Amino acid sequence: MAAAENQLSLDISDYQGRHAVLNITPQPMVGIVAVLLGAVISTLAGRLTTFGLADVRGAVHAGFDEGAWIPTAFTVGQMLIAPIASWLGMVFGPRRVLMVSGSVFMISNCLLPFSPDLKTLLAFQVMSGLSSGTLIPLTIGFVTQNLPAQMVVYGVAAYSLNLELSLNVSASIEGWFTDNWSWEWIFWDTALLTPLMLICVYFGIPRADKNVALLRNADWWGMIYAGIGLSVIYAALDQGNRLDWFNSGLINALFIGGTVLLFMFVYHELTIDRPWINLRFAVRGNFPLLVFYISFFRFVILSTSYIIPQYLHTIQNYRALETGSVLMWIAIPQFLIAPIVATILRFVDPRLPMAFGLALVGYACFMAGEMTMDWATSDFLPSQVVQAVGQCFALTSVLWFNLKHFDLKEVLTFGAVLQTARLFGGEVGSAFVQTFLRMQEQIYSNLIGLHVTVGSNLTEERLRDYANVLASRSIGTPEAYARATALLAREVQKQAYVLSFIDGFMVLGFAVFVALLLILLLRDPPARSASVSAPNVNSEPATH
Repeated sequence: MAAAENQLSLDISDYQGRHAVLNITPQPMVGIVAVLLGAVISTLAGRLTTFGLADVRGAVHAGFDEGAWIPTAFTVGQMLIAPIASWLGMVFGPRRVLMVSGSVFMISNCLLPFSPDLKTLLAFQVMSGLSSGTLIPLTIGFVTQNLPAQMVVYGVAAYSLNLELSLNVSASIEGWFTDNWSWEWIFWDTALLTPLMLICVYFGIPRADKNVALLRNADWWGMIYAGIGLSVIYAALDQGNRLDWFNSGLINALFIGGTVLLFMFVYHELTIDRPWINLRFAVRGNFPLLVFYISFFRFVILSTSYIIPQYLHTIQNYRALETGSVLMWIAIPQFLIAPIVATILRFVDPRLPMAFGLALVGYACFMAGEMTMDWATSDFLPSQVVQAVGQCFALTSVLWFNLKHFDLKEVLTFGAVLQTARLFGGEVGSAFVQTFLRMQEQIYSNLIGLHVTVGSNLTEERLRDYANVLASRSIGTPEAYARATALLAREVQKQAYVLSFIDGFMVLGFAVFVALLLILLLRDPPARSASVSAPNVNSEPATH
């Protein structure tokens, strides 16, 4: 086993050494723009589909249950390719992978709005997910290899800024397109961004020869087990709340099948002579805890990005464009904060700004937990500004601390685990919060309903007031009272929703507090070689 791992490391190191001159491009900033655009496109595409799902469902005449698979198809495609995206970059070179995947994504998203039925649309969504799923895994590696050492941390900050930006501006973009143009632009806007990315890739990312050794000795069964197993579990998480989790035979089958495949993957990687993923590297030192933090930040970010839109839509009946004006206050401050955080990280231990950022995110959750039924856009702004500062500090710091553990000979393991953790963290966060809010709303509706009793003076007085208001728009007194009863039930449900949203923010706040304590378990990063810790565009080319 040790000999096999050493041989794999030699294959990779030999490839990187023989082509080090090709990893340093004379136009690094153009390449940086390319990979950062790729990160924006990949994240934005999934979020836009989620916000504009009602319009997309209507276009293909899909019901609620059928249409729920539309965003799932895209994200499952991303998860399927996530474990092997970095490996593809090592085999074919980042330039080839990005050019091919970007072209496929552009074509599929251009054609997607013309889908005649749901099956065709789902096929295009899977294709878009597979192609866009390669964009983010190749970003960090290119940033670290093609910026001067003192600028790498600014590249990491720009990477985290892109993720924050694309997550929180999607509601505004989708709302504007729907109100002013048409739903098709939910897909066409990212398709039109892709040619710009491809131009930057062509001129900014150097050519690299294919590494036939990695292709010849590929661990195909390991990739199949991991890719399909993770995708199946991801689909179960995405559909679990809608299908009531383990009360659904489909969800049970997906979880069992995915778990079996992952066990087969672990057994295969531990027993094969040339494993694709070095699992021993993935479980030693700080790496498991750092993977947790990457997943946790996606958990918190996507959860808060879900609760506020749900509140504004359910309670205040806001449209997507109006909801986006709140989420923009998480995105906009990033442009000012990101370079400040990067400068701080040059001089201090990343664990300190990480702790500071987590504390701010937790405080922002508790601030938002003070909401009432009367809250509107402006009431969320203070908590969102605090959260914006905290997320920028925390996410940039954890990514930078991850890179301090980065070793080139473990690039395959690092890239695969990083992207997988990022996707799974967001999905677990969404699944947990959606299920938690649904269950809390049901509990509170029942508890509040116990105090709304037939015949009580308060209930009868409220019904009479409602009926008097509705009388002019009703046919007779019976219809007015029936509508008044429905209106009272709606008010009870709205109160239950607000209480469940408050509980959601409080749970997230306490979860952040636990994550803050876990920072104490993080140890100093290991010493790294100069080639890893200080990438430089001016370094001497390697000898062929």
